[in-house]
Amino acid sequence: MTIGVGGSNAAEELEKLSDRTHGARPIGVAEHRQRIDNVRELMAAQGIDALFLAAGANLVYFTGMRWGLSERLAGVLIPAEGPLGYVAPGFERDTFKGFMQMEGELRTWEEHENPFALVGTMLDAAGAGRGVVALDADMPFAFVDGLRDARPDCRFVNAAAITSPCRSRKSAAEIALMQCAKDLTLEVHRAAAAILRPGITTTEVTDFIDRAHRAAGASSGSAFCIVLFGVATSFPHGVKEPQVLGKDDWVLIDTGCRVHGYHSDITRSYAFGEPTPRQRDAWAVEHEAQAAAFGAARLGAPCESVDAAARWVLESHGFGPGYALPGLPHRTGHGCGLQVHETPYLVRGDETPLDVGMAASNEPMLVLPGEFGVRLEDHFYMADDGARWFTRPSPAVDDPFGLS
Repeated sequence: MTIGVGGSNAAEELEKLSDRTHGARPIGVAEHRQRIDNVRELMAAQGIDALFLAAGANLVYFTGMRWGLSERLAGVLIPAEGPLGYVAPGFERDTFKGFMQMEGELRTWEEHENPFALVGTMLDAAGAGRGVVALDADMPFAFVDGLRDARPDCRFVNAAAITSPCRSRKSAAEIALMQCAKDLTLEVHRAAAAILRPGITTTEVTDFIDRAHRAAGASSGSAFCIVLFGVATSFPHGVKEPQVLGKDDWVLIDTGCRVHGYHSDITRSYAFGEPTPRQRDAWAVEHEAQAAAFGAARLGAPCESVDAAARWVLESHGFGPGYALPGLPHRTGHGCGLQVHETPYLVRGDETPLDVGMAASNEPMLVLPGEFGVRLEDHFYMADDGARWFTRPSPAVDDPFGLS
């Protein structure tokens, strides 16, 4: 039997878990002010007069404000100089003010009024009424279209050119929150493996993982969860039907949580019982590819070189080439932070040089259609001296959590 897989139950494993988030501190106002200073430097360099952020991850990143995205426009205008300007529905005024972390003037609009015209008056007041305005890349098209109609005299551009460089370089405080989230999820992975038994369903395991995340301190539970058994593991993001675990079934679990908004995202693959020789070989190749990708993650190296290193290993063992199956059907990794998938990406064509503070997943999944899939996913970040793992990679197919 694979070490650490099976032999326990949900009650026992939940009892072992305790809050691992003590000491984790949310990002403070001082860091948000620094982030606004940073983006304003980029705005000046690129000739941008104002930046508008709607509800979502960018609003959280730059202002600390969490507000749900809906069909009603709400957000913040960051001018090249001067105070921030917030906009929100009139009936939400007091609620919205309660969520504001950074100082700024709040302007509101009533249900019959045009919120995009209101933003236009805010642009005029900021001296950007006929200027270049960067718009949040995650905004709905309806918002972009509404602003263009309201202010045809402005030139609207994609804000990703100024927001992504800021968000992709994590501060020490962000790295600490991500480390906490990833340590927490790895412990949940260990607990989930321990409760496996013949007849358990993927739905039961998913429910346990959510409860385990909460028991370990992630108040909102799992941010996402993929649990797969048998042939279903050859589908990278799963299948619609739940599966039932049988003896010697192959298992793939991919899950994560959030700590003060920052994500974890870890995958483990192993056998419930005894892996077949083909599973052992595939697991070893996947392990080698993940190690090669990490070895290629050097300061100044382009992101695509990490993907190339993983694919070279897979192709040297007869998999691929490229995205062909059996092989690796997707990119080797993605940035992670306030969003579980964000820039930069470890994929051919992303020439972004790896820089201090960047953090990414390393998951060169090996898919054998009709048989099984192996994904080993851990994340790393770039420190002053190069790449460092957040979590220790799975050491062996017979001991996936290093318990021996």
